[in-house]
Amino acid sequence: MSLAVAVVLFVGVTAYALFGGADFGAGFWDLIAGDAQRGRRPRAIASHAIGPVWEANHVWLIFILVVLWTAFPAAFAAIMQTLFVPLCLAALGIVLRGAGFAFGKEVFRLSERRAFGATFACASVLVPYCLGAVVGAIASGRVRAVGAPGDAWSSWLNATSTLAGLLAVAVCAYLAAVYLAFDAHRLGQPDMVGYFRRRALVSGAVAGALSGAGIFVLAADAPDMFEALTTRALVLVIVSGATGVGALLLLLRQQNFGARGLAMCAVATVIWGWGVAQWPWLLPGTLTVAEGAAPEGTLVAVLVVFALAAAIILPSLGFLYVLHQRSRLGTDEGDA
Repeated sequence: MSLAVAVVLFVGVTAYALFGGADFGAGFWDLIAGDAQRGRRPRAIASHAIGPVWEANHVWLIFILVVLWTAFPAAFAAIMQTLFVPLCLAALGIVLRGAGFAFGKEVFRLSERRAFGATFACASVLVPYCLGAVVGAIASGRVRAVGAPGDAWSSWLNATSTLAGLLAVAVCAYLAAVYLAFDAHRLGQPDMVGYFRRRALVSGAVAGALSGAGIFVLAADAPDMFEALTTRALVLVIVSGATGVGALLLLLRQQNFGARGLAMCAVATVIWGWGVAQWPWLLPGTLTVAEGAAPEGTLVAVLVVFALAAAIILPSLGFLYVLHQRSRLGTDEGDA
């Protein structure tokens, strides 16, 4: 039963990475798009792409937190006690990002639009970095379920967490660029297709380089995770690398739809590789999935609620994404 709930939890993590991560990545490209004139069209494409769905994508984060504290309360408590600093920074970033994105469209003074735009863009980088640092802290065994909580600073200010944070930012930027290239094609803006395709290639190469560097970082700082990734999770690592390279090749051939699918597969297999490598630990070295699970009745309730949510909410989210992809949700400045 605990295994089934753990799989459900990782489904939520994967969905948030694929959908919410692309939103954060759009903010990254907003940040480096240039001045108001040079960055006007790229920012308009990004705004058009995330405008109808960015709030809906946070459903996955709420889902992850609810499942974690309900089904694995001991792990939730340990993570919150040790990693409250990066988690609070991430929560602050999510709030500031939403405020910057929403209010930036309602003000008229250029200085105010720039301030809100900068808030949105900077927060879009802060959030994935902090969440990646949290993953790095957990994977490297710095969060303990027994004894005193881990150090509030060194637990996430270390080599593995830094690598994971930078990789999260790079992956979000990569996903966003791939998605935005597809959206620019759908909107009939071929010059913007090339603009985002080039950025997808660069960010994909950076993500690949960080993954390569991660081999040495994990070998030195998280040897148990390194060993698991190079043994039982090796197939997923290889699939992730192959699909990532395949996505870049399709981008070079201007096959944006296929590139999008392979890019999603590459990111999803990275996440599941982490899960397989860490199994059966929730918190490596101190708490297994079976030990940290809530009573069976609670786990059954979680699975029942998940099944109901899948039947009721997922079709609604799917319908929202379909309407958006077919440009049936109205127009905004991204169509200009």
